[in-house]
Amino acid sequence: MESKPKRTGKEILLRVVILLVGLTIAHLGVTLFLLADLGADPFNVLVQGIFRKTGSLTGFAGLTHGYTHMAVCFLIILILLFVDRSYIKIGTLLCMICGGPIIDFFTGLLGFLFAQDRTMGFQLIVLAAGCVILAFGMTIVIKSDAGTGPNDLVALVISEKSGARFGIVRVIVDVSFILIGVLLGGSFGVGTVICAALVGPVAGFFLPRSERIVNRILCKVL
Repeated sequence: MESKPKRTGKEILLRVVILLVGLTIAHLGVTLFLLADLGADPFNVLVQGIFRKTGSLTGFAGLTHGYTHMAVCFLIILILLFVDRSYIKIGTLLCMICGGPIIDFFTGLLGFLFAQDRTMGFQLIVLAAGCVILAFGMTIVIKSDAGTGPNDLVALVISEKSGARFGIVRVIVDVSFILIGVLLGGSFGVGTVICAALVGPVAGFFLPRSERIVNRILCKVL
Protein backbone atom coordinates (compact mmCIF):
# COMPACT_ATOMS: atom_id res chain seq x y z
CA MET A 1 0.00 0.00 0.00
CA GLU A 2 1.40 3.37 -1.03
CA SER A 3 1.91 5.91 1.72
CA LYS A 4 0.40 9.35 1.40
CA PRO A 5 2.81 12.03 0.21
CA LYS A 6 4.12 14.14 3.05
CA ARG A 7 2.42 17.50 3.31
CA THR A 8 4.44 20.66 2.95
CA GLY A 9 4.30 23.44 5.51
CA LYS A 10 2.36 25.58 3.03
CA GLU A 11 -0.28 22.90 2.56
CA ILE A 12 -0.66 22.34 6.31
CA LEU A 13 -1.07 26.08 6.86
CA LEU A 14 -3.64 26.34 4.06
CA ARG A 15 -5.62 23.42 5.44
CA VAL A 16 -5.63 25.03 8.88
CA VAL A 17 -6.92 28.30 7.38
CA ILE A 18 -9.68 26.37 5.59
CA LEU A 19 -10.55 24.62 8.87
CA LEU A 20 -10.80 27.98 10.66
CA VAL A 21 -13.13 29.31 7.97
CA GLY A 22 -15.32 26.23 8.30
CA LEU A 23 -15.21 26.48 12.09
CA THR A 24 -16.36 30.10 11.96
CA ILE A 25 -19.25 29.22 9.64
CA ALA A 26 -20.28 26.24 11.79
CA HIS A 27 -20.30 28.26 15.00
CA LEU A 28 -22.35 30.98 13.37
CA GLY A 29 -24.94 28.24 12.93
CA VAL A 30 -24.55 27.21 16.57
CA THR A 31 -25.05 30.82 17.65
CA LEU A 32 -28.29 31.03 15.67
CA PHE A 33 -29.49 27.88 17.47
CA LEU A 34 -28.80 29.50 20.82
CA LEU A 35 -30.39 32.84 19.91
CA ALA A 36 -33.51 31.17 18.51
CA ASP A 37 -33.91 29.61 21.99
CA LEU A 38 -35.88 26.64 20.70
CA GLY A 39 -33.28 24.12 21.82
CA ALA A 40 -29.65 23.82 20.75
CA ASP A 41 -27.76 20.99 19.07
CA PRO A 42 -27.01 18.05 21.45
CA PHE A 43 -23.48 19.09 22.44
CA ASN A 44 -24.50 22.68 23.11
CA VAL A 45 -27.46 21.50 25.20
CA LEU A 46 -24.79 19.95 27.42
CA VAL A 47 -22.61 23.08 27.34
CA GLN A 48 -25.60 25.32 28.03
CA GLY A 49 -26.64 23.18 30.99
CA ILE A 50 -23.13 23.28 32.47
CA PHE A 51 -22.94 27.03 31.81
CA ARG A 52 -26.24 27.74 33.57
CA LYS A 53 -25.57 25.40 36.49
CA THR A 54 -22.03 26.70 37.03
CA GLY A 55 -23.17 30.31 36.78
CA SER A 56 -25.98 29.80 39.28
CA LEU A 57 -23.73 27.97 41.74
CA THR A 58 -20.76 30.32 41.56
CA GLY A 59 -22.43 33.61 40.70
CA PHE A 60 -19.46 34.32 38.42
CA ALA A 61 -20.66 37.06 36.06
CA GLY A 62 -17.69 36.70 33.72
CA LEU A 63 -18.65 33.17 32.70
CA THR A 64 -20.06 32.86 29.17
CA HIS A 65 -21.39 30.06 27.02
CA GLY A 66 -18.27 30.37 24.90
CA TYR A 67 -15.85 29.94 27.81
CA THR A 68 -17.86 26.96 29.05
CA HIS A 69 -17.74 25.45 25.56
CA MET A 70 -13.96 25.83 25.57
CA ALA A 71 -13.63 24.27 29.03
CA VAL A 72 -15.72 21.20 28.12
CA CYS A 73 -13.70 20.70 24.92
CA PHE A 74 -10.49 21.01 26.92
CA LEU A 75 -11.71 18.32 29.33
CA ILE A 76 -12.44 15.99 26.39
CA ILE A 77 -8.93 16.54 25.03
CA LEU A 78 -7.42 15.80 28.44
CA ILE A 79 -9.27 12.48 28.53
CA LEU A 80 -8.10 11.68 25.00
CA LEU A 81 -4.50 12.27 26.06
CA PHE A 82 -4.86 9.22 28.30
CA VAL A 83 -7.04 7.17 25.92
CA ASP A 84 -5.26 7.72 22.59
CA ARG A 85 -3.47 10.96 21.80
CA SER A 86 -3.18 10.10 18.09
CA TYR A 87 -6.69 11.46 17.63
CA ILE A 88 -5.55 14.93 18.63
CA LYS A 89 -4.37 17.07 15.71
CA ILE A 90 -3.73 20.77 15.35
CA GLY A 91 -7.30 21.27 14.13
CA THR A 92 -8.65 19.61 17.27
CA LEU A 93 -6.81 22.12 19.44
CA LEU A 94 -7.96 25.02 17.27
CA CYS A 95 -11.57 23.85 17.53
CA MET A 96 -11.20 23.83 21.32
CA ILE A 97 -9.57 27.27 21.53
CA CYS A 98 -11.55 29.12 18.88
CA GLY A 99 -15.04 27.60 19.08
CA GLY A 100 -16.16 29.33 22.27
CA PRO A 101 -14.88 32.83 21.42
CA ILE A 102 -16.50 32.59 17.97
CA ILE A 103 -19.86 31.82 19.61
CA ASP A 104 -19.42 34.76 22.00
CA PHE A 105 -18.48 37.07 19.10
CA PHE A 106 -21.52 36.18 17.01
CA THR A 107 -23.79 36.31 20.08
CA GLY A 108 -22.68 39.89 20.73
CA LEU A 109 -22.97 40.78 17.05
CA LEU A 110 -26.42 39.28 16.43
CA GLY A 111 -27.98 39.52 19.89
CA PHE A 112 -29.91 42.67 18.93
CA LEU A 113 -32.11 40.54 16.66
CA PHE A 114 -33.56 38.97 19.79
CA ALA A 115 -33.60 42.01 22.05
CA GLN A 116 -37.40 41.92 21.86
CA ASP A 117 -39.84 39.05 21.73
CA ARG A 118 -40.01 37.47 18.29
CA THR A 119 -42.66 35.29 16.68
CA MET A 120 -42.34 31.54 16.54
CA GLY A 121 -42.13 31.79 12.76
CA PHE A 122 -39.09 34.05 13.00
CA GLN A 123 -37.44 31.72 15.50
CA LEU A 124 -38.05 28.70 13.26
CA ILE A 125 -36.54 30.50 10.26
CA VAL A 126 -33.45 31.41 12.30
CA LEU A 127 -33.22 27.85 13.58
CA ALA A 128 -33.47 26.33 10.09
CA ALA A 129 -30.82 28.77 8.84
CA GLY A 130 -28.62 27.73 11.76
CA CYS A 131 -28.98 24.05 10.77
CA VAL A 132 -27.94 24.71 7.18
CA ILE A 133 -25.04 26.99 8.16
CA LEU A 134 -23.79 24.53 10.80
CA ALA A 135 -23.97 21.62 8.36
CA PHE A 136 -22.06 23.52 5.68
CA GLY A 137 -19.37 24.75 8.06
CA MET A 138 -19.00 21.28 9.57
CA THR A 139 -18.33 19.75 6.14
CA ILE A 140 -15.66 22.37 5.41
CA VAL A 141 -13.96 21.44 8.69
CA ILE A 142 -14.13 17.74 7.84
CA LYS A 143 -12.81 18.19 4.31
CA SER A 144 -9.97 20.44 5.47
CA ASP A 145 -8.47 17.21 6.87
CA ALA A 146 -6.69 19.21 9.56
CA GLY A 147 -8.42 17.70 12.59
CA THR A 148 -11.82 17.09 14.16
CA GLY A 149 -13.52 18.99 16.96
CA PRO A 150 -13.33 17.43 20.45
CA ASN A 151 -17.10 16.95 20.69
CA ASP A 152 -17.18 15.02 17.40
CA LEU A 153 -14.24 12.88 18.53
CA VAL A 154 -16.23 11.45 21.46
CA ALA A 155 -18.42 9.24 19.26
CA LEU A 156 -15.57 8.50 16.85
CA VAL A 157 -13.20 7.24 19.55
CA ILE A 158 -15.86 5.16 21.32
CA SER A 159 -16.90 3.63 18.01
CA GLU A 160 -13.37 2.71 16.93
CA LYS A 161 -12.30 1.42 20.35
CA SER A 162 -15.45 -0.65 20.90
CA GLY A 163 -15.97 -1.81 17.32
CA ALA A 164 -19.57 -0.60 17.42
CA ARG A 165 -21.16 1.13 14.41
CA PHE A 166 -20.47 4.85 14.39
CA GLY A 167 -24.08 5.78 13.63
CA ILE A 168 -25.40 3.95 16.69
CA VAL A 169 -22.66 5.33 18.93
CA ARG A 170 -23.30 8.86 17.68
CA VAL A 171 -26.98 8.60 18.56
CA ILE A 172 -26.15 7.28 22.05
CA VAL A 173 -23.58 10.01 22.62
CA ASP A 174 -25.96 12.74 21.41
CA VAL A 175 -28.79 11.45 23.61
CA SER A 176 -26.37 11.37 26.56
CA PHE A 177 -25.34 14.97 25.88
CA ILE A 178 -29.00 16.00 25.79
CA LEU A 179 -30.03 14.14 28.95
CA ILE A 180 -27.13 15.48 31.01
CA GLY A 181 -27.59 18.98 29.60
CA VAL A 182 -31.32 19.06 30.33
CA LEU A 183 -30.77 17.80 33.87
CA LEU A 184 -28.34 20.69 34.40
CA GLY A 185 -30.72 23.28 32.95
CA GLY A 186 -29.94 23.26 29.21
CA SER A 187 -32.65 24.10 26.70
CA PHE A 188 -34.16 21.11 24.94
CA GLY A 189 -36.93 21.77 22.49
CA VAL A 190 -38.17 21.48 18.96
CA GLY A 191 -34.86 22.96 17.82
CA THR A 192 -32.92 20.01 19.20
CA VAL A 193 -35.18 17.59 17.32
CA ILE A 194 -34.97 19.65 14.11
CA CYS A 195 -31.19 19.76 14.45
CA ALA A 196 -30.94 16.00 14.86
CA ALA A 197 -33.21 15.42 11.85
CA LEU A 198 -31.87 18.12 9.52
CA VAL A 199 -28.15 18.61 10.07
CA GLY A 200 -27.14 15.07 9.02
CA PRO A 201 -28.94 15.04 5.65
CA VAL A 202 -27.89 18.63 4.89
CA ALA A 203 -24.28 17.78 5.74
CA GLY A 204 -24.55 14.77 3.41
CA PHE A 205 -25.66 17.13 0.65
CA PHE A 206 -22.78 19.53 1.29
CA LEU A 207 -19.97 16.98 1.80
CA PRO A 208 -19.12 16.34 -1.88
CA ARG A 209 -19.55 20.02 -2.70
CA SER A 210 -17.33 21.09 0.18
CA GLU A 211 -14.72 18.56 -0.93
CA ARG A 212 -14.70 20.13 -4.39
CA ILE A 213 -14.38 23.60 -2.88
CA VAL A 214 -11.46 22.58 -0.66
CA ASN A 215 -9.70 20.72 -3.49
CA ARG A 216 -10.16 23.69 -5.82
CA ILE A 217 -8.60 26.02 -3.25
CA LEU A 218 -5.70 23.64 -2.68
CA CYS A 219 -5.07 23.27 -6.41
CA LYS A 220 -5.11 27.02 -7.01
CA VAL A 221 -2.87 27.97 -4.10
CA LEU A 222 -0.39 25.07 -3.99
